[in-house]
Amino acid sequence: MTPTLLSQPAPLGPASSSIPRVDSALRLSLHPVPNRQATVNGAWWPYSPDMAAELPGLIAGVDRLLDRVTLHIGLHGDVWQHVPRRIPARGRQVRVSWFRHTDRRVITLGFAGGEPVLLLIIPPGTAAGAAEATLKLTAQDTTGLALDDILTLASLPPHPTFRAATTGSPAEKANESRPVIGQDTTSPRGPSPA
Repeated sequence: MTPTLLSQPAPLGPASSSIPRVDSALRLSLHPVPNRQATVNGAWWPYSPDMAAELPGLIAGVDRLLDRVTLHIGLHGDVWQHVPRRIPARGRQVRVSWFRHTDRRVITLGFAGGEPVLLLIIPPGTAAGAAEATLKLTAQDTTGLALDDILTLASLPPHPTFRAATTGSPAEKANESRPVIGQDTTSPRGPSPA
């Protein structure tokens, strides 16, 4: 994936905080000012369903792009492999919570004092063109768009799926044989990270 700028770089100053940001190596897009009314504040396209491997990079990227410190992550517990309870990150431990009543297509990052950031998850096996369109679209203001609308505009199915490869011990296999990302009628916001 080649780096993509959503807008021309601007000089540092008061206006620079409103420039949408894309980190193509991390496959992450963020709207720089979290908005509680927005459906999502960006998107993340992980390389695999292995959260122990993927979350450290996500945390570092969000911290760098938003100039904030991630303290908590909330995600649907039945979708991912190897979900740790804590992730070490620059002198701290980021708590990871699993929920079953949130939208499976969204991951929430919480910070000290400030709105949480909600990211639409693009399944790892998604075609590059559709994934890149989703990254660009979600870096903009998504207020008024439902998750299904965003996915339709980006030419992704409204309920994308991916299958996690299962390897390892029988105990690991039991934890990894989770349902795929699918339809969930709950709000994409879910609970705020505690």
